[in-house]
Amino acid sequence: MAVSDRSTKLPRRRSPSTPRRAAASSLNPLLSSWTGPFSLPPFEKIDAKHFKPALDAAFKAHKSEIEKIAANTAKPTFANTVIALEKSGTLLARVASVFSNLESTDSTDELQDIARDVAPKFAAHECMILLDKRLFARIDDLYGRRDALNLRPEDLRVLERHHLGFVRAGARLSAAQKSRVKEINARLATLVTQFMQNVLKDEQSWRMVLDVDQDLAGLPETMRASAIRAAADAGLPGKAMITLARSSVEGFLTYSSRRDLREQAFKAWIARGANGGDTDNRQIIAEVVALRDESARLLGYKSFADFSLQDTMAKTPIAVSELLQAVWPKAVQRAAAERDALAAEARLQGGNFAIEPWDWRYFSEKVRKTQFDIDEAELRAYLPLDNMIAAAFDCATRLFGLTFHERDDLPRYHADVRTWEVSDASGGHVGIFYGDYFARSSKRSGAWMSSFRDQHNIGKGANPVIINVLNFARGADGEATLLSFDDARTLFHEFGHGLHGLLSNVTYPSISGTAVSRDFVELPSQLYEHWLSTPDVMQKYAVHYRTGEPMPAVLHGKLNAARSFNQGFATVEYTASALVDMALYTGEIARVVDIEAFERETLAEIGMPSEIVMRHRLPHFMHIIGGYAAGYYSYLWSEVMDADAFAAFEETGDVFDPAMAKKLKQFSYSAGNTRDPHDAYVAFRGRPPNIDGLLKKRGLAA
Repeated sequence: MAVSDRSTKLPRRRSPSTPRRAAASSLNPLLSSWTGPFSLPPFEKIDAKHFKPALDAAFKAHKSEIEKIAANTAKPTFANTVIALEKSGTLLARVASVFSNLESTDSTDELQDIARDVAPKFAAHECMILLDKRLFARIDDLYGRRDALNLRPEDLRVLERHHLGFVRAGARLSAAQKSRVKEINARLATLVTQFMQNVLKDEQSWRMVLDVDQDLAGLPETMRASAIRAAADAGLPGKAMITLARSSVEGFLTYSSRRDLREQAFKAWIARGANGGDTDNRQIIAEVVALRDESARLLGYKSFADFSLQDTMAKTPIAVSELLQAVWPKAVQRAAAERDALAAEARLQGGNFAIEPWDWRYFSEKVRKTQFDIDEAELRAYLPLDNMIAAAFDCATRLFGLTFHERDDLPRYHADVRTWEVSDASGGHVGIFYGDYFARSSKRSGAWMSSFRDQHNIGKGANPVIINVLNFARGADGEATLLSFDDARTLFHEFGHGLHGLLSNVTYPSISGTAVSRDFVELPSQLYEHWLSTPDVMQKYAVHYRTGEPMPAVLHGKLNAARSFNQGFATVEYTASALVDMALYTGEIARVVDIEAFERETLAEIGMPSEIVMRHRLPHFMHIIGGYAAGYYSYLWSEVMDADAFAAFEETGDVFDPAMAKKLKQFSYSAGNTRDPHDAYVAFRGRPPNIDGLLKKRGLAA
């Protein structure tokens, strides 16, 4: 997930073209039956005012369902306990999924107020379930008799996962300890919600307004047009504007020849969450870390990292450290050589200064052009958004037999959103896929996959409704939206997550799709990136947005040759973030009181190059405040597997090999959490992964 100067507050109004409006009916559409096509949410009827009463009703309904299971006097069985739990909470899941997706993609002040109000309620509701001693007694009884129950492998897996979830939540704690766990979880829910909203507000409140004639020096024509459009959309005709959407600010840092403006933009980008006032996240982080540490120690762990990692492939902080330390010194060495090349390029251009963080992307692009004769602006012309979407779909067709039919008639929550019906090779309905591709002020920055409905096969079952959210800078009116190669790779990455949800074929909702360990969930997404740069895909879809001519073979060859270019920088900014994350959740909590001092001291200890800033500084590091706490390493852990897994396809001589694709679908994309992730990988590959492919891929091999 990826997740803009605070000089002027941007209005946060919904686009006037959005189809969503207040309901005329007094009935709450969130609580009514959804009778439209594919039982999709009736977005045009849903208004913010509907969420509080709908959530209250859904909490009440789920609580009643749980009470019935817990109070059952019959002997615990898999059916009356585990299956009953899996069937419960349907209404709450439905309402919560709509709310969480809208609050992150098309937010308003009202939705953010509701989010702050309901976050501790969700935490309390979860505690109510997982700390219920009657419910745990039933689960524990079944778990103790599991070998005698003659369960199917998937049934046994879901029983084990439920039991582990109860234990890790504190089901075995004393009454006093449970009470404290409830307090901690409620406070954490509030803090995490506030943290995320603060980052969004800081991004929304900054913009750099530029004079078209003087301030756009160096920007390619398409980027100039996007900046001019952004200003026009903000009510500033005749100007240009850079925001803190990643595609906007990173593009500016890459091309702008105005070093003074690059510095302004970069400092605003890294200062999100640390600007003082109501949106400052530094004290929030310190409290979050302290509370998580306390919770882990209540559960018998020596640190939150030990607790967090126990239910992952890595298992321990030592295993994570070994991986990160195998990469870190090689990355630092490579980055030093890259820095020297940038400094030489700067001197050639008359720059008598040391390379600073806001210089790196700019001079890196100059060096890449010199070394490989690649012009990023030229490359973008062959990567229009529509073609990259089609390419991602086509790879899914060739690998898994899926087809995508765009449906303009289906309900959407915003006019920017596109919707596809997904079918299998026999024409059967698989699910619905939403694509929300453009940056806007009401959307959280970054890129992610989510769902409005998860797949399961209980009863009549449910087909998935999956969404990919990205933040590309829209092209000028009437012009194509052109992507950088990194943008295109991000699109493939998130679509890999999307396929993980769409192809899921499991019985139980709790283990569906992406509900797998953190350091396995990135395998389907990172692996899918590999198909983007294959010759077949590039030749067919990397075509010039104006002429329709395919990317010249020479340019594609240059792109491949430059594949590991600047990987020292990329690996350092990522690995530094992962190392700081682990230090944050394994070290002495007293050190975390001053979060900026902690960050500065930790980076000094690992030998962070001064010319590079960690990819996500702590005040806006949403991953590790959210679901990736003590888990940012997982992208690298999964990269070991994705490099090794794609090599399995290459070894067949056909990167779309049907037999290998069938195994990949069986043991990864469709399997959910039906088996241990290490066992799942070995079942696909025939052996555990090794790190050699990762080092080669990043150009760090000896």
